Amino acid sequence: MCSLLSTLFVVSAVLFQESCQASIKVDPATLPTFLTSSQMFKVTEKDTVILPCEVSNPGPYVLAWKKGIAVLSAGNVKVSPDPRISLVDGYSLEIKEVTPQDGGDYVCQIGTLEPREITHTVEILVPPRINYVSSNGRVEVKKGSSVRLECRANGNPPPKITWSRKNNVLPSGDQTLVTPVLTLDKVDRHQAGVYKCTASNGVGQDVTQDINLHVLYPPEISVEKPLVHSGEGQEAQLVCIVHGENQPEVLWYRDTMQLDTTERRIMESRGSRHTLLIRKVHRSDFGNYTCVADNQLGKTRKSVQLTGKPNPAKFNSATRGNWRDSYNISWAVESYSPIEEYKLLFRELPDNPGSDDGHPQPLHHQSQRKFNPGRENRTHGAVYYNVGNGYGRQIIDRRADWRNVILPATTAASSGFQSMSYVIRGLVPGQSYEAKVQARNKFGWSPVSEAFTFQTTDTELTFPERPQTPRHVFEENDLNGFGIRIYRSSASLLSTEAVIVCVAFRFFGFFN
Repeated sequence: MCSLLSTLFVVSAVLFQESCQASIKVDPATLPTFLTSSQMFKVTEKDTVILPCEVSNPGPYVLAWKKGIAVLSAGNVKVSPDPRISLVDGYSLEIKEVTPQDGGDYVCQIGTLEPREITHTVEILVPPRINYVSSNGRVEVKKGSSVRLECRANGNPPPKITWSRKNNVLPSGDQTLVTPVLTLDKVDRHQAGVYKCTASNGVGQDVTQDINLHVLYPPEISVEKPLVHSGEGQEAQLVCIVHGENQPEVLWYRDTMQLDTTERRIMESRGSRHTLLIRKVHRSDFGNYTCVADNQLGKTRKSVQLTGKPNPAKFNSATRGNWRDSYNISWAVESYSPIEEYKLLFRELPDNPGSDDGHPQPLHHQSQRKFNPGRENRTHGAVYYNVGNGYGRQIIDRRADWRNVILPATTAASSGFQSMSYVIRGLVPGQSYEAKVQARNKFGWSPVSEAFTFQTTDTELTFPERPQTPRHVFEENDLNGFGIRIYRSSASLLSTEAVIVCVAFRFFGFFN
């Protein structure tokens, strides 16, 4: 009450003084003037600001501070009850620990007949504060749904909202996006994770809050190897990578029978990796296995084939040969049983290959010949030649691009990587060729290898020495209208003589 009365008294005194001055004629040269001009002050919240008001020749006039209609001081007397406000260095106004409510216009006024004043504008800078995030930071949606992640913040200046993702880029591929709302369409498990909302306005420290997005979906399975090669007495690992939210239960089946853990058969799970380990593989273990994953949203299955057949072969010879008309091609294949024979397929690559894929048929899928009177008939020639301690068989389809060579294995390795090489003759100088190979052990043929491209040279090199392998001499005779082509081996280095006849028949009206 006393403070209020004191304030009223001071204000009344100021008004009385102004009233008195109105009746007195004053020389304008003697009137006070401001040495301080109006200014703009930007002050961070909780800092201190001093608003200057320096006057020359103040004389008997009263200087007052006002904010709006509130009088803060009159002369040397502080009128405001706010303990944070005080007068310093004469008539400068000090405000400590400013708050957002302290922002606005402050007027320093001299009580002359026509009041003179300056106005200081104070803007309070407020660091950002996040006041809302979606679902309190934990959002659950089903796969295929759309979701809005929202983040709101206050501060001065108004903060900008920047989105990022923990240990990943945003689904759009961006590292960051500036937007108050992040919209994700058709979400799947790849969009799940921790999203970070960061508010910044250049005042104080940026603030960040996490939103954890959970995507609920039925199990998704990928197999590490759909075809697993092993051998009798070896160890085999069948691996399924399983993802699901909620965490799926994973079971293994052999055909339709659910498998349990035994001394030889062990099931392991580490995170999303689920392994069926088979020790000391038996011949009866080869076959089809299935991993089945199940959660509240669905059930998924994937198959893995365990086989004793060889792995696909890999070529290891140089892509450019040393000779004009021949090429030494070599490869290696991993097999847990001895390789019995190989099938090499090669063809000349045209300058402008056509659209026909020209894939060779595996040995066990060779097409059969059909002879039709009056039409072009496919003819096949066979050349038997001596290779090491056995015989090989070259099958040439005279109309197809691919040429096939059947080679008996020359190594005695029982398991592991087994190697083979073969010199292809009768090639065109400076020409590119494509080759593939299959290997067979007692369990069957391997998948066809990836294509390998090689090229003969234009210029014959003097090194290395050309390998001595059989050369085939061709002779043709005409016998009763049938074309008979004879291939004779002229190799003198081989101890075993091999003269094999390949007969190519031309049928006129025979074998419908």
